[in-house]
Amino acid sequence: MTATAEVAAPADVPTESRSPRWPAWALVAICVLAGALYVWAIGAGQVGNSYYAAAAKSMSTSFGNFLFGSFDPAGVVTVDKPPMSLWPQAIAVWIFGFHGWAVLLPQVIEGVAAVFLLHRTVRLWADEKVALLAALILALTPITVAINRDNNPDTLLVLLLVAAAYAFTRSVQSAESRPRTKWLLWCAFFIGCGFLTKMLQAWIVVPGFALAYLVGTSAPVKRRILDLLAAGGVLVASSFWWVALHAFWPGSKPYIGGSTDGGAWDLIIGYNGLGRVFGGDGNRGGGSMPLPSGAVPTGQGPMEFAGPGGAMFGGQPGVLRMFDASVGGQISWLLPLCLLVLGAVAVAGVLRRRRGVPGVPAERAGWFMWGSWLLVTALVFSLAQGIFHPYYTTMLAPAVAAISAAGIVMFWRVKSFVRFLLPLSVAITAGWAFVLVSRDTSFHGWTRWAVLGVAAVAVVVLLVGLRRAGLVAAVVAMLLVPAVWSTAVAATASSNGVMPAAGPNERGNGGFQIFRNGQQPPNGVQPPNGTQLPNGAQPPNGRGNRGPMMGGPGGQTTLTDEQKRILDYAKKNGNGAEITLAVAGSAQMASPFIMGSDEVVIGMGGFSGSDNAPSVDQLQSWVSEGKLKFVLGGGDQMGGRGPGGRGDNGRQEWITAHCSTVDPSAYGGGSGLELLECRA
Repeated sequence: MTATAEVAAPADVPTESRSPRWPAWALVAICVLAGALYVWAIGAGQVGNSYYAAAAKSMSTSFGNFLFGSFDPAGVVTVDKPPMSLWPQAIAVWIFGFHGWAVLLPQVIEGVAAVFLLHRTVRLWADEKVALLAALILALTPITVAINRDNNPDTLLVLLLVAAAYAFTRSVQSAESRPRTKWLLWCAFFIGCGFLTKMLQAWIVVPGFALAYLVGTSAPVKRRILDLLAAGGVLVASSFWWVALHAFWPGSKPYIGGSTDGGAWDLIIGYNGLGRVFGGDGNRGGGSMPLPSGAVPTGQGPMEFAGPGGAMFGGQPGVLRMFDASVGGQISWLLPLCLLVLGAVAVAGVLRRRRGVPGVPAERAGWFMWGSWLLVTALVFSLAQGIFHPYYTTMLAPAVAAISAAGIVMFWRVKSFVRFLLPLSVAITAGWAFVLVSRDTSFHGWTRWAVLGVAAVAVVVLLVGLRRAGLVAAVVAMLLVPAVWSTAVAATASSNGVMPAAGPNERGNGGFQIFRNGQQPPNGVQPPNGTQLPNGAQPPNGRGNRGPMMGGPGGQTTLTDEQKRILDYAKKNGNGAEITLAVAGSAQMASPFIMGSDEVVIGMGGFSGSDNAPSVDQLQSWVSEGKLKFVLGGGDQMGGRGPGGRGDNGRQEWITAHCSTVDPSAYGGGSGLELLECRA
């Protein structure tokens, strides 16, 4: 150290305090950018998925509803997922009251936390530059922006899995036995919390994490196996405690929505588990996506239906699903780059091993962890025969960000004959972005030419040896179009509802697509069995490609004047009944009543109207005891019969036999809704 340096930096100042501060400010800027994208205009009236929003309000009314995730304030039936993702939303509603921003604000916080925690994780594994770039990529991933502005469970799932990755990285980098085991157990705990957020989807990463621990730690083999066994115990305990709690709960408890027997275990192995992977009868349950009015299954896939329109959710199963027209624009922008990076790392690892050059175990563990996360998850999603929506792919975003960031910096730093890898990466990524945008040039079509221009400049600058300028140009070229799509999502105040998505409406809303008579679908998309909308027909509810799966039927999140009059009539004439109104059909029909009033309103049959909750015996008991007097039927175009032929478990027959129609003139009705008064 020179004398000048000693004067400028006194000896009593710690070395760390003299380190550059720009990385910290850069991380702050990235988190602010992420927060702005996620929070912009979330208070403009949208509530996200009204099914979960209504549940958040119901859960805020009692501890039992909160604990089990009840959809309705009476605690009759839960949502078709575990409740962990709804707990922050219910707490926010309890504190601030029911508002759209109160429901969505926890999602924004969780999304920003995931960006921050990914930076800390990647910095431990690689270095500061890679970590900052990974955080930026995650913040600008289109489907991640869309999902973090919605209230589906995937936002919390991503945060918990990134937390698991952080704990895992701390574990494999620990030189001492005790901290190494401790952090591995924390990793298992966070994955278990992910299970309580979206069940078996969280476990997709488990085999890769286990393999990465075996090959990436310096502990003796026996200790590695013992650590993994202990972590397995923590994983099981943290995953299933809620399942056991519901099973052995001594008092009254809500029916688990989406199950066939009211228990959580059936939901795990059925609709929310193996049914998602293998389809068939396992994809049954109240949480299944009901068909629009007049639609019938085509028999060609679990979520295809024809007439009045052809529609697909998430495209056809196959190894190229992540790149198709429904999913590609959500997550695949950097997937070709990731495959190139993983291939290069694998080749380098083999060559190093042949030369007998020892590798760094923790670094190897990181590549195994992120690589298995990406490849296994993408493969499961691609081949899944059951219900699959494109927004599920936000689970890939942290792995895509870590791998692509590490690859870009690694390719940039090499000075050997493989220095062409970064220009090649830029060309491949820009070319794929051009293809994705070209599928529908009406949505920011200018970006396809802009990305080619920026990529060409980046390649030239890299080849002539202007390294820093070349790196900046390369990053801009790779992130230009995803950044535009993400900004477009943030600039749209309207709710993405049940199936958040980025990009043009024709490929938005989770792949729900409608083909009008004579209209050609985007390149690479085929309607099931070639179906088209009949002459003169209109998309459901007149919402174009955005209906009917937004909020309530047709996107309804507030009560109409007629619904208010119906609810007022039921309240005034209910003789003090505990349940003011029971709504027949799907949960979407009941959601506006729960969100728009403080009355006890239940939706019979769970999400799609096919759950056995309430049962006929319960209805009979409620009416006999004076707990229920009025039932609302009609007007629901989305319920009544779930996949596999499951109906309403006899409720409609009971209603027909025990309930009579109230004269619409008594409450000013007339739109097709039917208020029924029931007797014992």
